[in-house]
Amino acid sequence: MKESYSPIFEIDDEIIELVSTVIKKLDTYKIHLRKKNIHLRKKNRIMSLQSTLAIENNSLSLKQVTDIINGKKVLGKVNEIQEVKNIYKAYENIIKYNPYDIKDFLKAHSYITSSLVSQSGVFRRNDVGIYDGHGNVVHMGARPQYINDEVNRLFKWLKESNTHPIIKSCIFHFEIEFIHPFEDGNGRIGRLWQTVILNSYNKVFEYLPIETVIYNNQKKYYDVLSYCSKNNNSTKFIKFMLIKTEL
Repeated sequence: MKESYSPIFEIDDEIIELVSTVIKKLDTYKIHLRKKNIHLRKKNRIMSLQSTLAIENNSLSLKQVTDIINGKKVLGKVNEIQEVKNIYKAYENIIKYNPYDIKDFLKAHSYITSSLVSQSGVFRRNDVGIYDGHGNVVHMGARPQYINDEVNRLFKWLKESNTHPIIKSCIFHFEIEFIHPFEDGNGRIGRLWQTVILNSYNKVFEYLPIETVIYNNQKKYYDVLSYCSKNNNSTKFIKFMLIKTEL
């Protein structure tokens, strides 16, 4: 029998207070988004898409991303334009995903990486290292033969844990980057699935551009991911996400 899985993190007074602050502001943002209606929601969604791609070095501007989504022709690299079309489809299906269903998780990854990588919508079959700007390995993803079990155990924990959903979304995001289960698109799927988890808790999260906040704090985001990976503890990442996405 396989032992139960539990990510390593600590919930302290600071985290409790940060979660409380987010919860208190949700109703205000729900009313704000309702008043602004579809225009603001669409604007926020496009900001999220452009930001999550820009984090991965996609050079297309917010206007170019908007034009692609609106069916206009844009001059740009073929793969970057395809990335926009892919991420748009992945996010347009947010309300359809079951946050606890690995099949939906893999489907979302297939949307994100369609026509871009050979291993789309499936776990990678090769070892992968994450490197810094100097070519030094900062993290090694899980060995391919262990990925399926590790992701399954993570989803089981996500479904069964009594930890608050806002905190669980941060932990899941970190754990996916730590496991690094895909050939490519790990950052994009990690950020998307955090939004999927948050949206299942409160629908207002679907249109809050959390990815934009991460993009605006990109160096810190990677620094915290690296720190937590080295220490195999996501506490600092939880605090970073809660502070930066405090609405």
